[in-house]
Amino acid sequence: MTISSTQLRRCRQLAMVAIGGLLSFSALAADTEAQARYSQERAYCMSGRSQQDQATCMKEAGAALQENRRGNLSTIDRGQINQNTETRCEVLKGDDKAACRARMEGMGTTEGSVAGGGILREITITKPGQ
Repeated sequence: MTISSTQLRRCRQLAMVAIGGLLSFSALAADTEAQARYSQERAYCMSGRSQQDQATCMKEAGAALQENRRGNLSTIDRGQINQNTETRCEVLKGDDKAACRARMEGMGTTEGSVAGGGILREITITKPGQ
């Protein structure tokens, strides 16, 4: 059995349509995921639990949505975050190490930004009798 050039061209066209459909579905799913993440971040900003003022939080959430849509926003799993915390705090001992872990987990106050030159995390721990 031989395939004519017309049949071959038609098979190629069908394959391209199928690939285009898969890519469209993939892009739609990614945008839906990005929009869902933005909605969560927006709700977090509106709740007042963020370490930032509401306007800054909303600006950051919008910027993250744009970067996510461009494919420039990656997520790190919780295990990787925990490993980063351990690595950052491993040089410290005792109470200093515990305070470091607490700061990395979001306790205390946070100000600044990476773009602004650094993030300052501060926690106050009161010890009885001191």
